[in-house]
Amino acid sequence: MDKTVATAAEAVGDITDGSSLAVGGFGMCGVPTVLIAALLEQGARDLETISNNLGVDGFGLGTLLSAGRIRRTIGSYIGNNKEFARQYLAGDIEVELTPQGTLAERLRAGGSGIPAFYTPAGVGTLVAEGGLPWRYAPDGSVAVLSPPKEVRTFDGADYVLERALAPDFALVHAWKGDRHGNLVYRRSARNFNPDAAAAGRFTIAQVEHLVEPGEIDADDVHTPGIHVERVLHVPDVDKPIEFRTVC
Repeated sequence: MDKTVATAAEAVGDITDGSSLAVGGFGMCGVPTVLIAALLEQGARDLETISNNLGVDGFGLGTLLSAGRIRRTIGSYIGNNKEFARQYLAGDIEVELTPQGTLAERLRAGGSGIPAFYTPAGVGTLVAEGGLPWRYAPDGSVAVLSPPKEVRTFDGADYVLERALAPDFALVHAWKGDRHGNLVYRRSARNFNPDAAAAGRFTIAQVEHLVEPGEIDADDVHTPGIHVERVLHVPDVDKPIEFRTVC
């Protein structure tokens, strides 16, 4: 089955108001920027995003954030995005902060059909005990607090129960993909992309290099095509450097 689409608008056309979506990327690396830009143009609102961070000001998910299109986000990092911090403190967005490894495992579990799992990360903190400010009120008071989570003891150690994530959609960036949706990620751009791709109920991939079925060795496939519904070829996608270091 040929899953390629001709335009980014067609790729994201089914995302509706209120949709939840996992988005690959880490900082500015491996971010599906073309799909995000198309979603900005498409106009869907009240979105719930699942991503390590919300991009940076004016880039990636940061563009949807600045346009006021994200209602809630689950992620690990607010820093390096002034608009994200401003909206959070002003009560314009609800933020469920999650330890980074836990976030990856919640996505992986969702893609594997596992409803929940126990982890030691967060035991003895507000992550497990509840009380993290998810949303502030305009006056600066806390409007929504995180709830407490179940904690159980296994072999003498405590573990907190975390729920899996299985969002409506996933947007991912891959280095190479074929028309059947098999994907290959390159180096650090792999980051959250495989977990997001598997977790989404409807996954849309932008790929730098589009090849024919059979041209990717089965042993090289990171995301099998069974997880992917649409493929968009983006041969000239811009990949900026977040922090340039000169030695």
